[in-house]
Amino acid sequence: MNEHTVKAFDEDITRLRGLIAEMGGLAELSIHEALDAMVKGDEELAKKVVKRDKKIDALESEVDKLAVRVIALRAPMADDLREVIAALKIAGVVERIGDYSKNIAKRVGEIEGRSRFEPLTLLPAMGEIASEMVHDVLTAYAARDPALAREVIAADEKVDAFYNSIFRNVVSYMVENPATISSAAQLLFVARNIERIGDHATNVAEMVHFAATGTYPPDEDG
Repeated sequence: MNEHTVKAFDEDITRLRGLIAEMGGLAELSIHEALDAMVKGDEELAKKVVKRDKKIDALESEVDKLAVRVIALRAPMADDLREVIAALKIAGVVERIGDYSKNIAKRVGEIEGRSRFEPLTLLPAMGEIASEMVHDVLTAYAARDPALAREVIAADEKVDAFYNSIFRNVVSYMVENPATISSAAQLLFVARNIERIGDHATNVAEMVHFAATGTYPPDEDG
C-alpha cells in the first residue's frame, strides 16, 4: 500500500512539474511575441498574446487544484511538502509573468510614429534578458538546479540596469520631443513591465533554490 502511495505521489509531482513547464513555455512565448508586436506595431500578434493569457490562467488553476489535492490526500512531509508548496507558488508567479506580457501587448496600438521613435529600439534587448531569465529559471526548476537558480538571481541586475538606462533615455527624448510624450509614457510602462518580469523570475529562482536545498540563496547585498 505504501509503495502504491509513493508511486501515486510521484505521478502527481510529475504532473505538477509538467503543468508548470507548459505554463512557463507559454509565458516565455508571450514575452517574445508581445515585444515583437510592440516593435513592429503588429496588433494581430498582440491579440494572440492577450488571448493566450486565458490558457496560462487555466493552467494555474489546474496546478492549484492538483496541489491542494496532493496535500489533502497524500499528506506529504518535509522535502515532498516543500516540492508541492514550491509548485503552488511558482505557478502563481508564472501567471503574473503572463499578465505582464498581456499588459505589454495591450499597449501595442498606443505607440505613434513607430519608425521614428528611437527609444523603441532599446526594448528588445531588455526583453531578451528577462525572457532568458524565465527560460533559465524553468530549466532550473525542472532540473532542481540551485546553481542555475542563483545565476538567474544575478541576471536581474542587468534588467534593472537596462530599465534605468531606458528610463533616462526616454525622459530626455520626451523633453526634446514634446509631441512624443504620450507614446513615451506607454514605452516607460512597457519597460516597467519587463523589469517586473525579471523580478518575478528572481522570485521563482529563490523558490527553486528553496525547493532544491531547503534554504534560500544568500542575499548578495547583505
